[in-house]
Amino acid sequence: MAFEGLSERLQETMKKITGKGKVSEADVKEMTREVRLALLEADVNYKVVKDLIKRIKERAVGQEVMESLTPGQQVIKVVRDELTELMGGEQSKIAVANKPPTVIMMVGLQGAGKTTTTGKLANHLRKNSNRNPLLVAADVYRPAAIDQLETLGEQLDLPVYSKGTEANPVDIANEAIEKAKAEHHDYVIIDTAGRLHVDEDLMDELQQVKTNMNPDEIFLVVDSMTGQDAVNVAESFDSQLDISGVILTKLDGDTRGGAALSIRSVTGKPIKFAGMGEKLDQLEPFHPDRMASRILGMGDVFSLIEKAETEVDEKKAKEMQDKMKSASFTFEDFLEQMDQVKNMGPLDELVNMMPGANKMKGMKNMQMDDKQLSHIEAIIQSMTKKERIEPNIINASRKKRIAQGSGTSVAQVNRLLKQFEEMKKMMKQMTSSKKGKKGGMNLPFM
Repeated sequence: MAFEGLSERLQETMKKITGKGKVSEADVKEMTREVRLALLEADVNYKVVKDLIKRIKERAVGQEVMESLTPGQQVIKVVRDELTELMGGEQSKIAVANKPPTVIMMVGLQGAGKTTTTGKLANHLRKNSNRNPLLVAADVYRPAAIDQLETLGEQLDLPVYSKGTEANPVDIANEAIEKAKAEHHDYVIIDTAGRLHVDEDLMDELQQVKTNMNPDEIFLVVDSMTGQDAVNVAESFDSQLDISGVILTKLDGDTRGGAALSIRSVTGKPIKFAGMGEKLDQLEPFHPDRMASRILGMGDVFSLIEKAETEVDEKKAKEMQDKMKSASFTFEDFLEQMDQVKNMGPLDELVNMMPGANKMKGMKNMQMDDKQLSHIEAIIQSMTKKERIEPNIINASRKKRIAQGSGTSVAQVNRLLKQFEEMKKMMKQMTSSKKGKKGGMNLPFM
């Protein structure tokens, strides 16, 4: 999970001050000391931390907190607001040229995930904005990069313009733009050359491409797991190319968070997207306010709803809700629900978007392992259709057969059957309660 270590430290710190009926300057001093240590351990730039703590202190001992009826909650709001501002304040949207195509130049070092991110960005534009992008293979020094982009194009069913390793990158980009105009592509995304480190030759070439193309966006792709090094790389590229935004990759990994919390403040350039997994649909627009809420354990309801709206069939969700109310929900339905949940992303990521998930009994220590879903799926698929609809007919001999067919144990089969019955009862109670009728998210896993 992104920011896991930082998030845990900050949530523990916030917990100490939340319930206080009165907040003193000593309380604020202790809280900010803990926040400072947590941020420095997360590899956030020292100057950035110093400025942030100064602002939090000033606001936390100010009138808005000290005269509040819930000062502890107000302090948390101050921390959330300042973290949000640190990461850019509000979402920075992608440019749209007055006259198509919009040209995006992708830059970055080798190993940061630039080529894969180029494919992900094209997929995002088509899927979420109904755009028609053209990918351009302009990294002529690495045949593997050209092959990789062409493979991504095939997987996504998107066109890739390539002239091999002998052509000049500027010529490739120029010809690609002409092709885009002729074939009505509204975005051109150019995958430029990368290096293992910033050097003069790389920057000279990128300057030439920029001068000739006059791109609408220059996105720097950086590996968030490199921490403070990512900020140094961002400074180097920005000073030479005047980048328009940053895309952070591997934000789903065990990253300390230093890059995401430092880049905007150090470079003045916004984080526009974040890679949240290896799959080609796991690129998300970066929302500073939502990320700040997730770091502080407040969840991210808006992103959760957006995922549900994108991946969940509304008609099927309504049918499923009716089945839950009438307790006619079967293992067949459960399999269908699991497919929709898997499309929304890793289970632990979804759970961390739920407000208060970190406070739920047992949730913190619960292993959100997607492999467990695979075991459940194997058990259900080893049942006959009749057994899925009427699980009460599953006797000892049937359990043994199901366990053998799914590569699991009879104990695991028993556990699933018991949990399924408990879940049906819980779902019926939730959907029939007054609270459930008035609102709540009709998500497949809730």
